[in-house]
Amino acid sequence: MSGRVGVVLFNLGGPDHPSAIEPFLVNLFNDPAIVRLPQPFRYMIARLIARRRAPLATGIYERLGGSSPILAETRRQADALTGVLPRQRPETEFKVVIAMRYWAPHSGEAAAELAAWKPDRIVLLPLYPQFSTTTTASSLRDWTRAARRHKLTAPTKALCCWPALPGLVRSYVDRIAPLLRDDPSLRVLFSAHGLPEKIVKAGDPYPEQVMVTTRAVLDMLAGDGLTDIDWTVCYQSRVGPLRWIGPSTDDEIRRAGADKRGVVVVPIAFVSEHSETLVELDHEYRRLANAVGVRRYERTPTPSIAAPFIAGLADLVQRALSTPEAMFAGSPHGACVPGSACPLLGG
Repeated sequence: MSGRVGVVLFNLGGPDHPSAIEPFLVNLFNDPAIVRLPQPFRYMIARLIARRRAPLATGIYERLGGSSPILAETRRQADALTGVLPRQRPETEFKVVIAMRYWAPHSGEAAAELAAWKPDRIVLLPLYPQFSTTTTASSLRDWTRAARRHKLTAPTKALCCWPALPGLVRSYVDRIAPLLRDDPSLRVLFSAHGLPEKIVKAGDPYPEQVMVTTRAVLDMLAGDGLTDIDWTVCYQSRVGPLRWIGPSTDDEIRRAGADKRGVVVVPIAFVSEHSETLVELDHEYRRLANAVGVRRYERTPTPSIAAPFIAGLADLVQRALSTPEAMFAGSPHGACVPGSACPLLGG
């Protein structure tokens, strides 16, 4: 099938300058998927949280040179995907654009770029392997508004979730396996971004999908001869007074210290390096591990532009172009949660 296909990569985004930190935080906490209050109260709370968190966030971004690396990371992924897609479908012209949720380039900029290019079809590819109302659903809703403003009418397919994508799983396994072969006693901490319990209780499938990814990684490790692994899933990046899902990554690091174990921390829900991997995992949790007696602390890189991962994303695009559904669950099990319907389809 020939023609022009626009591919939109979605990510959270991050401040590109110290002066952008507080406005970025306002955008984040003003999202109704994050703070579930009506306006104008949500904006008022967002301004308050952003003002209080800005000094802490400024210190975090100072470690990264004053800005987030996530846009540069996503551009590298977009470039890598652009290089792979034509090999699978040489008769088709592809254009990969980036839409960040909370900072530039926003969905409006990506939609304007595609509108000027005039694609025949569009594939929406959130860089969130596991579906959540706070990430995938929020980004896709934002895109729908932007596409309507810019009169983008090309047939559009959206990828809902892909927690067990083989290329994703292989990219994790290739990073974990050498460490376990070197030291089989390492405890593997599969660390994902946390969510407030009330969001999960409202039906968000994210924790189940994190477990889908984790089980797929363990199965592939077993296929590579690595069995009897000591592992746990845990959650990082708690914010505010609400009760969050657990166990927390910092508590698991303390438990490993008490057990006199070494750990390898795997950012199981992140495919791009950013502040939560480069600062929270690499500095803050490493410092904690040293303080509580963890024998060895390792952190695997995110999939980033690993060849299996980029090939997996390209395969998702090809499969989305071949399926009749407007919303496509890219997981092998075919749904956001095994045995249930896709939340984005309303089932």
